[in-house]
Amino acid sequence: MARGGELFLAALCVVVASTTLALAASAGARKTVGVYELKKGDFSVKVTNWGATIMSVVLPDSRGNVSVLLVRDTVAEYVNDTSFFGPVAGRVAQRIARGRFVLDGKVYHLNINDGRNTLQGGGRGFHKVIWTVKEHVGAGDYPHITLYYRSFDGEQGFPGNLDAYVTYAVSSPYTLAVHMNATALDKATPVNLLQHTYWNLAGHDSGGDVLGHTLRLSASRYTPLDAEMLPSSGRVAPVADTPYDFWTPTPIGSRIRDVMGGRVVGYDANYVVDGEPGEMRPVAEVRDGASGRALELWGNQPCMQLYTGNWLSHAPGKGGKVYEKYAGFCLETQGYPDAVNHPEFPSQIIRPGQVYKHDMVFKLSF
Repeated sequence: MARGGELFLAALCVVVASTTLALAASAGARKTVGVYELKKGDFSVKVTNWGATIMSVVLPDSRGNVSVLLVRDTVAEYVNDTSFFGPVAGRVAQRIARGRFVLDGKVYHLNINDGRNTLQGGGRGFHKVIWTVKEHVGAGDYPHITLYYRSFDGEQGFPGNLDAYVTYAVSSPYTLAVHMNATALDKATPVNLLQHTYWNLAGHDSGGDVLGHTLRLSASRYTPLDAEMLPSSGRVAPVADTPYDFWTPTPIGSRIRDVMGGRVVGYDANYVVDGEPGEMRPVAEVRDGASGRALELWGNQPCMQLYTGNWLSHAPGKGGKVYEKYAGFCLETQGYPDAVNHPEFPSQIIRPGQVYKHDMVFKLSF
């Protein structure tokens, strides 16, 4: 498996589709939100620069083509989305307890948008901003798009200016690579970016759930979370003999009734990936027996969040489809949740001039 950083090449900027939403980025300034396709043979991915969002991943099948992501009909639906259909979350993804942390002796207070806590970077995190398209090559030898966002000092309460980049690239056979990096410009700051797509290998329009998909995780440990989905104990525990054990291929739904993703039944669990953080290594394998489609995920982050769409309810999808609970699953590589408040976890702090790097590779087969 090639390292994610080796996958990305410079190219000319080519816009293939653009939909103006007349969104104000700041007083007197307006930006354009576009839809950009990456196509390699019969494999295609669509991305919008609203939230650096993956809108669809399309594979061929006997019926023609099918997206294996849960998808919306229009860009406007992504703008108004509250279920995180495909965006990048940041500056710090997952929850930060009580929306506060201490860094270099100073207390920082964040936007609180999940009960008493901060979730996915705050109410206007990276998923709710317009990113700048720096490069786009829609076809050819190496289709890819690079998106850029300057996060300002004090945004959602976080310290310092931060330059963030996300590159999506497709290659054969049926591989989607994701490379995220961020540079602290003038102050120390925590960074933990996350890509939040809902997969359903049976197809977004299958009408079913993903509980029959078999899942294998390269994770022998997890961080137990409390009722607010925080690792309040700071413990890392073995998955053996628990409902969190996916060390061998197991249907996602086989023990789902035994776990609580906060106040609802379902997985919303952080796993510690085996192997050396910073190195590309296998994270997860998922297979849908009915369609024969499979997904393999590699990544370089220490952890991965498994989420089974526990809060989906009457969510409108493409072509009139409606997504209910468990209609999709998310595999979100990441740092340890709430690490800014847990010195026992690996630090997510980067200092001026330092670069955060996060790579993922999704390999699909059928």
